[in-house]
Amino acid sequence: MGCEQWWGILSAQLDGEATAAEQAGAEAHLAGCAGCRDWLDRAAAITRRARLTSVAPAPGLADRVLAALPAAEPAARDRSARVRSARDRFARLRSARDRSDRLRSTRLCERVVLTLRGLLGLLGVLQLVLGLVQAGTPTGGQHTGTLTPGHLWHESAAWNVAVGAGFLFVAVRRTPPAGLVPMLTAFVGTLALLSANDLITGRVGVARLVSHGFLLAGYAVVVALSRPRLHPDGPPASGRGNGPGWRLSAQEPAEPAPAELRLVRYPGSARRRDDWAA
Repeated sequence: MGCEQWWGILSAQLDGEATAAEQAGAEAHLAGCAGCRDWLDRAAAITRRARLTSVAPAPGLADRVLAALPAAEPAARDRSARVRSARDRFARLRSARDRSDRLRSTRLCERVVLTLRGLLGLLGVLQLVLGLVQAGTPTGGQHTGTLTPGHLWHESAAWNVAVGAGFLFVAVRRTPPAGLVPMLTAFVGTLALLSANDLITGRVGVARLVSHGFLLAGYAVVVALSRPRLHPDGPPASGRGNGPGWRLSAQEPAEPAPAELRLVRYPGSARRRDDWAA
């Protein structure tokens, strides 16, 4: 066995991995080989130096980044924590104040709406009674074409009853009366023009015009109840969202795929009869 093979056994002996037979043979070889004894001394010195030397771990990227950061002072950390706490407290107080303001505004609107509905109900009752009294009051006069003053009087009474019933209907409902505003506006506007003309020409007395005050007051209440600001929890005034009602697509519509053709056997064909026979 050459010296190089003994070096492998001696190296295993230094690492504590040699068997008892290998150690006995190595001791016998070292007794007669000065070169192997010198090699063993140098290998033992290198092994001892390697075991005694402590290897410091190389710093990683995270360690270098943390080392480059400036150390935060305790006072700065406390000040930052106090600022965050004050900001959070201010945000909570502002949110609570906004909720309180909205609740206060909603309650105020509810009280105003309730008051207006009560007033409109009272005006509706008065207008209804006025129309019924007018319908039950007899009147006479000459014929005017195919109409008589009595019939015109009854038509006016029917209008008063209808307006009074409309006021009562709006007063008991909880939705905004936006649908009645155009009709009432046209009726009140026309009545105001005709009444002014009759007052100037002397064909109507002031006492009769005073009875129209119930109608004008009820019309003002209906217009006030139709305002969206009195119904903050209701739908928007336009009845739809703020987005546009149409869209423009820049992409051309895809053409439909052509229908696939397939052969269908006619029930009376000879091949179909042959298939049935088989």
